[in-house]
Amino acid sequence: MRTKILGVALATAAALALTACGSDGGGGDKPLADVSAAPKKAAAITLDTPKAKPDLVLTDTGEKKYELVKETKGHPVLLYFGYTYCPDVCSTVVSDMAAAAKKLPEADRKNLKIVFVTTDPARDTPKRMREWLDAQGGQDIAGLTGDFETIQAAAKPLGIFVEKPKKEKDGSITVSHGAEVIGFSPKDDGAHWIYTAETTAAQYAKDLPKIVKGENP
Repeated sequence: MRTKILGVALATAAALALTACGSDGGGGDKPLADVSAAPKKAAAITLDTPKAKPDLVLTDTGEKKYELVKETKGHPVLLYFGYTYCPDVCSTVVSDMAAAAKKLPEADRKNLKIVFVTTDPARDTPKRMREWLDAQGGQDIAGLTGDFETIQAAAKPLGIFVEKPKKEKDGSITVSHGAEVIGFSPKDDGAHWIYTAETTAAQYAKDLPKIVKGENP
């Protein structure tokens, strides 16, 4: 397994570096999204123009069809693309989101949808994803797997870099993907916020009460 940092440029006055798992890869030389400059203490980056939720149909950890648009319509959503064999970043991001969600009042926690989409579907079976998500404290997180090209196509309009897993000469597998979390508002089902891999559980916990109401954190 290999992990490196992938720089991703956003169309802001100054480039914003976002963390990613995997090897060096292309895709970081073009702006991915227009965003509003967030204050230094703010965790969320607010998009100037909301992006549409991808019409993604995959298989969940119960081996049932999961239609992202249908299952999450009218709900606040945190969407993350990653993989279970990731040695560092993915487990931290997922566990931080899970820990923050547990601090919400019960009604808000049930309303919030956290969705994990694998970027390594050949190895991330529904059973493995469920066990891995539960180990991160994400018992309520939906894990999705399916056709790689479908996953990659869904990530691209959101500005999430996803590259097909590559087997190296030494037998290891490199999986490159953007580590941003995309937040969708329950008011219009649009993507309004971006969180980087550096966002902490405490920062998510601070922002989620507003996100579940569709308000800018």
